[in-house]
Amino acid sequence: MNLPTRARTILLIALVVLAAGAPAEAQRAMIKMATLVPQGSSWHTTLQEMAAKWQDASGGKIKVRLYPGGVAGDDGDVVRKMRLGTLDAGVLAIGGFTDIDRSIYGLCLPMMYDSYAELDAVTEKLEPELQRIYAEKGFVVLALTDAGWVHFFSTSPVRTPDDLRKLKMFSWAGDDQGIELYKAAGFKPVPLPSTEISTALQTGLVNAVPTTSRAAVLLQWYRHAPYMTNLRWAPLMGGVVLSKAAWNKVPEDLRPAFRAAAREAAEKLSASTRAGEADDVAAMEAHGLTVVEVDPAALAQWRSAAEAVYPTLRGSFVPAEIFDQAMRARDAARTEAKSSR
Repeated sequence: MNLPTRARTILLIALVVLAAGAPAEAQRAMIKMATLVPQGSSWHTTLQEMAAKWQDASGGKIKVRLYPGGVAGDDGDVVRKMRLGTLDAGVLAIGGFTDIDRSIYGLCLPMMYDSYAELDAVTEKLEPELQRIYAEKGFVVLALTDAGWVHFFSTSPVRTPDDLRKLKMFSWAGDDQGIELYKAAGFKPVPLPSTEISTALQTGLVNAVPTTSRAAVLLQWYRHAPYMTNLRWAPLMGGVVLSKAAWNKVPEDLRPAFRAAAREAAEKLSASTRAGEADDVAAMEAHGLTVVEVDPAALAQWRSAAEAVYPTLRGSFVPAEIFDQAMRARDAARTEAKSSR
């Protein structure tokens, strides 16, 4: 088709204008991030700070919309929505990670650690490999963090494994293999979304919840489960995770700044949680919480119960290579600590 000279000129100008505008427009993006962290909490504030740093690093071209307090659903819902593209990112706890891959369990086997120093050593050793594994599944782990030690919060005192076996214990919905392992050890897991824990405690559907003191106080679970077993069962791991599709929205030159902001937020969350554990427990005690102490004999029972399932966990529940790397790193940290005394 032959166009008049004037029409061709107008068309050419329009194409040039569109082409000039396309790159700037393509760089604009919205990252929708969901989390169970309660709105208005110190955790939420830290995530808002991270989001602001992302926006500033991009000159405002990449904006972040946070969905706190479980409004986007449980961690399993968040992962599903990230796969569908209706969410771009999540601050996931262990349940969300395991919906993608179980390798994260290499960092938080029960009764694995005697100290945070051991946990930090194992995390540093395994994090690059974990990032690779989750990237292969379509997710980019920008930073890992912990939310403190998991304790058992219950409606009646729990001192020994047998005390816990009498109770109905919350377990992450969808973690069928984990549920079967608990059953094999004689426990009574009840699979539920974490967003239903408060209701389940109030109705008696469950009467024990493995969680951290920070989570118990922020989410007020201790009001319905007023006994806390003073046992460091395992660390509660989590992290900042984006779908690969969302990460591809971030220009290459901005990615180091995004990773740095996520790692800074993760370190701040971990440091705040660890430093505040005693204050969290004291605050709950002031409102009716009873701390159940575990004597050396009972501690030995918990350790025996946990270590008895390690052979079953290795390979079938946690990839054998990850399990072995974690144990070697833990043992090396212990040896180093002993030699420095």
